[in-house]
Amino acid sequence: MDLIQSILMGLVQGLSEFLPISSSAHLVLTSNFYKVFKGIEIVTESNQEIFLDIMLHLGTLIAVLIFFRKEIWEIIKALFSGKREDKNFKTGIYIIIGTFVSVLIAFPLKDIAGALVFKPAFVGILLIFTGCLLLFSEKYSKKIIEKKSITLKNSILIAIAQGLAALPGFSRSGLTIATGLLSGIGRAEAAKYSFLLSIPIILGASMLYPMMTLDIKEAATYNWTAIIAGTIVSGISGYLCIKYFLKFVSKFSLSVFGYYCLIMGIFTVIFFMGR
Repeated sequence: MDLIQSILMGLVQGLSEFLPISSSAHLVLTSNFYKVFKGIEIVTESNQEIFLDIMLHLGTLIAVLIFFRKEIWEIIKALFSGKREDKNFKTGIYIIIGTFVSVLIAFPLKDIAGALVFKPAFVGILLIFTGCLLLFSEKYSKKIIEKKSITLKNSILIAIAQGLAALPGFSRSGLTIATGLLSGIGRAEAAKYSFLLSIPIILGASMLYPMMTLDIKEAATYNWTAIIAGTIVSGISGYLCIKYFLKFVSKFSLSVFGYYCLIMGIFTVIFFMGR
């Protein structure tokens, strides 16, 4: 892994983590495209690359924590106040329950998700599904009466969608926002809740997992300049992506991302078929 690859993947992670286009798929595809053009076998992936992927997620976690710092603080205060009628209290409870549900769904899929890193054509198929779901949700959500706030029922449905997004190609933000739309939640509200719900999951993946599995001696041999550079790029691009995506989603349809996923997915299947 070199500096250029790390910075490129940091930029891809920052932009695709919050856009409904699957960051995991784009990291897999970016890495594999890079390997194809460099003449490296796709089946080879070092622990350093896996660690880089985790650190890039840490970068986007920091971005979402900074951007939503006021909302997060209000939720924490509401949870400690115990005022059940408070909207922030309910949001906090929904996030806690949703995280538990997401983990129950995602954990059994971890081995499949790991195997898909070496099967980019199949990742492309899941990306096509994401595109179809986005287009479907945009079309049929207009027929659903919009709710004023998130309920326990639709928060659980959104959490299930987040759990399924453990598979590369299933966009976490895409599946959760689409589920929110089909549950009657407005685009902006669904996007905001999707980002908040992602915090515990990304925190667990980027902090707790490395602490349990990191080999200190091996880590000393990593290209830390590249890793740190990629993480910084991921955080900066992630923050800007949140800022402008929330403005976009409050005014415009998500169909453009649906079509993008369809095109990218079809191209990926064709390019990597048989590799």
